[in-house]
Amino acid sequence: MACSASHSKGSGHGSAHGSGLIVGPNAWLQRKVHLRPQHRGVHLVTEEILRGLPELSQFAVGLMHIQLLHTSASLAINENWDPDVRDDMEMMLNRIVPEDMPFRHSCEGPDDMPAHVKACFLGSNLTVPVSDGKPNLGTWQGVWLCEHRDRAGSRKVLVTINGCLKDPDRTPLSPSSPIASTSS
Repeated sequence: MACSASHSKGSGHGSAHGSGLIVGPNAWLQRKVHLRPQHRGVHLVTEEILRGLPELSQFAVGLMHIQLLHTSASLAINENWDPDVRDDMEMMLNRIVPEDMPFRHSCEGPDDMPAHVKACFLGSNLTVPVSDGKPNLGTWQGVWLCEHRDRAGSRKVLVTINGCLKDPDRTPLSPSSPIASTSS
């Protein structure tokens, strides 16, 4: 059965048109995406994450969960147009959590414990709705990697997508899929 807007007759849930109900087989996709190393600051990484997920285009509707696999950086959804917003956010985070506090944990450098605090404030994961094969973000929204260390390496995110496929006969791993060979 293909994914389609539908409802059961007499279900009492309104008409199929505009109801948001999608009927069809569920699919899961999970992929680790390596982000390029960034200097300390707030960086827009939406497109970098999406380049690692070509199969996303096969989902009609779903949820995309993004988990950052580190404790001294964080993720956020915020402004994607004006880079001054990212610079201002870095300035504010440094004022809220200064490095010159008498932290007990200091064996990894003066920027490490403040990085952990900032990561706790902002969080390490996001959940984004998926609609018609794309993340359903607001016009001016993007995914930020907030790098809180002075000299961090590559960061990794684990992305898990669950949803209904546009064409259930062409799953991300089926031989008929044009992208089956790109799955890792």
